[in-house]
Amino acid sequence: MQANLLKPQMRPSSVETGTRSTARRVAMGAGLALLLLVAGCRQDMQDQPKLIPQRGSEMFADHRGARPQVLNTVARGQLREDSYFYTGVIQGANGYREERNLMPFPVTMDVLKRGQERFNIYCTPCHSRVGNGLGEIVQRGYKPAANLHDQVRMAQPVSHYFYVMTHGYGAMPDYSAQLTPEDRWAVAAYIRALQLSQAATMQDVPAGVQVKSLNEVAAEHSLPAGYAQPWALPSATAVQAYPSDTTQGTPAMAPARPADPKISIPASKPAPAAAK
Repeated sequence: MQANLLKPQMRPSSVETGTRSTARRVAMGAGLALLLLVAGCRQDMQDQPKLIPQRGSEMFADHRGARPQVLNTVARGQLREDSYFYTGVIQGANGYREERNLMPFPVTMDVLKRGQERFNIYCTPCHSRVGNGLGEIVQRGYKPAANLHDQVRMAQPVSHYFYVMTHGYGAMPDYSAQLTPEDRWAVAAYIRALQLSQAATMQDVPAGVQVKSLNEVAAEHSLPAGYAQPWALPSATAVQAYPSDTTQGTPAMAPARPADPKISIPASKPAPAAAK
């Protein structure tokens, strides 16, 4: 016992002290991380009462989790207060739907350019660039498309084209998925401008507006002298379409205004479905 008391005590080295301190800190950090992990494993969000889409529910009498829309309410973005803008027709006398020769918004050059772009993309395969009904797929066997320059189409109101693009007619499918209402109206405005361009005369030029010849336009753009010389158009791009094969059905068999149910339709042509 006395020998042990007289023996000098050995102090731990600084290396051993640092190792122990580091080990304690690691242990404390691991314990804290484990505590946070355990605390974060609560199932409150998972186990809370909620309705899962397309599943039933015992909460409601009809046992449906998805609730129907509240009566007399309108979903965001579905307030189509301007019905003419979205349908192209108005309710006329005796409940008949009437088309109008009226655009729902001002027609600017930007509107016509947009209409020309959409027309060239979606309409020219059947109606061609000039709207004569001799598009590429018609020349390859598809049913004849409407000639937008004949007397029937020239007499139709501008909303007629919007209505047909929205609902389709005959062999023409509807383009409501490809064209927004704004684009359908823009195309209708461009069709009217296209019709006017094919039958325009000097009397149609507003007073005070100077009309330049092709030679003058070519000179202003530094084009070759022969650029403005007249050229013969191929028959496929002429305004007048080929005679239609009546055995296949023709656009002329369609009523001038399909939105108007008063117009009779030949027996060989089924009546279009009424617009909803």
